[in-house]
Amino acid sequence: MRRIPVLYIEGDGIGSEITPVMKDVLSAAVDKAYGGEVVLDFEEVLAGGKAEHLMGSSLPDVTLERIREVGLAIKGPLMTPVGKGRRSLNVALRQALDLYVCQRPVRYFTGVPSPVKHPQLVDMVVFRENTEDIYAGIEWASGSDGVKKVIRFLTEEMDVHAIRFPQTSAIGIKPVSIEGSKRLIRAAIDYALANGRKVVTLVHKGNIMKFTEGGFRSWGYELARDEYRAYEKDGRTYIPAEGGDILLNDCICDAFLQNILLKPQDYSVVATLNLNGDYVSDALAAEVGGIGIAPGANINYDTGMAIFEATHGIAPDIAGQDIVNPLSLVLSGEMLLRHVALVEAADMVLASVEKTIASRHVTRDFYNLLDDREGAFCLGTKAFGALLVENL
Repeated sequence: MRRIPVLYIEGDGIGSEITPVMKDVLSAAVDKAYGGEVVLDFEEVLAGGKAEHLMGSSLPDVTLERIREVGLAIKGPLMTPVGKGRRSLNVALRQALDLYVCQRPVRYFTGVPSPVKHPQLVDMVVFRENTEDIYAGIEWASGSDGVKKVIRFLTEEMDVHAIRFPQTSAIGIKPVSIEGSKRLIRAAIDYALANGRKVVTLVHKGNIMKFTEGGFRSWGYELARDEYRAYEKDGRTYIPAEGGDILLNDCICDAFLQNILLKPQDYSVVATLNLNGDYVSDALAAEVGGIGIAPGANINYDTGMAIFEATHGIAPDIAGQDIVNPLSLVLSGEMLLRHVALVEAADMVLASVEKTIASRHVTRDFYNLLDDREGAFCLGTKAFGALLVENL
């Protein structure tokens, strides 16, 4: 018997409802796919409100140490205060463990209500840089001693005159490195090569931020030439690949947000910086049913360490009511199975999700959006999870 240790963080708010569903679905899929010869050994580690209550820290050192030891984890949503208190625990985990890729596949399941006419045209995998950009958290509050020093240095030493209101400005720093950009774009290109994807798009705002986001774009093309033998043809850049070469192009982020509504079929693998990736992945999720169905993973492709996660928040307004959609975490679990080469079990999870939704058995979020509810069934979180297991 092959035993695979999987750490899990239950999460805050609705985490205690969706995490058991995820565990049940993944365990059942692995059991059915491999006849009991493979077992997922789930082990809880603490972070967030539960850790704060039991251990006096929202991110205990022992949790980080255990994740480093095992290298594989999945987590529910964790609370992040706005404008005060601790920084995002999600960001803290990514930075502490150098999980430099935030990978978010976006696809449509037949029967999911969508605000766009042709959601089935959306089939992309977003590679969002996870450790740099504004999310590095290098900033100083308005009126603080730190911000005064930074503004004084910028105006007096660097001859900067673009700070319109220096007396009241807060300041943030945006680091974007060659190494950080290239390793992210390398992961995206490798994914396209391994999965038969034919377009890789660098999404940036390099027309305005010429040295950070413009650098990201330039370093991406440089990487393609130096490491993948990219070549130019008819004004376009191509990467040699079996079964047809890969088009490498780029798009300014605001234009990209328009294009994913107008012509989503033109995009397949997307590589972008941290803040852009946050906006882009949530906008894409809205086209195929919302972040309640959007999976995500934080991966270091050099070490293999990975944390899979629900991409939505803790939803305290509906916590404890048995109505939340567990699919974001379940589909993140599907990514986890694929990451550890349990492909048959991962395929079974996807097939079950497709079958369940196509049969018009959905949770309340989807049910409320249906134009025609005839033949549709509104299920609670537990019942929906049980049906996913039944449909494996």
